[in-house]
Amino acid sequence: MKNITFTADESLIEKARKKARGENTSLNQRFREWLERYASRGEGKEEYEAVMSKLSYAKAGGKFSRDELNER
Repeated sequence: MKNITFTADESLIEKARKKARGENTSLNQRFREWLERYASRGEGKEEYEAVMSKLSYAKAGGKFSRDELNER
């Protein structure tokens, strides 16, 4: 793992550390979790668009009534 340094307001850091302790974890662990989510954000959108592109041939065929939609 690589170390990095951030600058933030001291009172904010202490508040975040206190919250993390209350959650039985560390500020470092919470940051790693956030970084993972941040780095992967948007990847799902690309996958969604690829699937929708593959399904572009499918057409609903028009509007359906409630009874038609619930028909088995």
